[in-house]
Amino acid sequence: MTDLMPAIFFGHGNPMNALSKNAYTDGWTSIGKSIPRPKAVLAISAHWYIPACAVTASLFPETIHDFGGFPEALYQVEYPAPGSPELALHVKDLLSPVFVELDESRGLDHGTWAVLRHVFPDADIPIVQLAIDRTQPPLFHYEIGKRLSPLREEGVLVIGSGNLVHNLSAYAWGNPVVAPFDWALRFEKNIRELMLKGDDAQVVAYKGLGPDAMMSVPTPDHYLPLLYVMGLRKKNEEIRFPVQGVDGGSVSMLAVQIG
Repeated sequence: MTDLMPAIFFGHGNPMNALSKNAYTDGWTSIGKSIPRPKAVLAISAHWYIPACAVTASLFPETIHDFGGFPEALYQVEYPAPGSPELALHVKDLLSPVFVELDESRGLDHGTWAVLRHVFPDADIPIVQLAIDRTQPPLFHYEIGKRLSPLREEGVLVIGSGNLVHNLSAYAWGNPVVAPFDWALRFEKNIRELMLKGDDAQVVAYKGLGPDAMMSVPTPDHYLPLLYVMGLRKKNEEIRFPVQGVDGGSVSMLAVQIG
C-alpha cells in the first residue's frame, strides 16, 4: 500500500458502551466509515497489562468478558473477529530484539471489542492484541510504537484503547453527565496541546506535569496505549480529536487520530 493507514487512540470508558448508542459510540461508528478498510487491526488495550510483552496468536480469539457487576446482556455479547497468526509473527519480528511471547490462548478483552463492534460491526477484520508490559517505563511503550510504524504502510490499523484521564476513585457512578473535575479538564487540555505542538517527550514524561497528572493517571495502564499511537506519528503529520467528552467527571473519552 502506498497510503498510510491512520493510527487511533480510543477512550473506551464504561464497558456498557459496547451496547450503548451515545455520542461516543456514534463517533466510533463514524470513524469506521471514514477510514480505509484495513487488512487487519493491531490493538493495544489497557486491559492486557502484564509483566511481559506478548501478542495473541490464535486464529479464532474468544470474546473475553473481563468485568463484573454489569447487566447480563453485556456478558452475551460476542465479537467473533478472526485472529491472524501471520500478523502476530510479523509483530514479533518488528519488535526484535525485545522478546515477544506468542500467546495462542488469549482472546480479545473489552478494551478492544467494546470499541471495535461499533467501528467494524461485521467483525470480519482480523485482530491481534499486543500486551502492555507493565514492568517497562513509558518511553519503552513509545519506542515500541515507533517500531510498529511499518504496519501503517501495510494496511494494518494500529489502535490504542484506554483513557487519557482515568480515575475511577473519583468517578460519579450512576451519574455519567456530572460536570468534569477541573483537574481532569486541565490535564486533558495540557496533553492535547502538547500533542498538537509535537512535544512527544513531555507526553511521554506525563508524570512531570504535576498534581493534575497524578489525579488523572493514578495508574499508567489506561494512559500507556496513547504512547504507542504517538510513536506511530510521522513528523508534522495531522492529528485530530474525532471524539471528545468526559464521562462521570473523571474519565476522558477523547479519541486521538493520527493521519
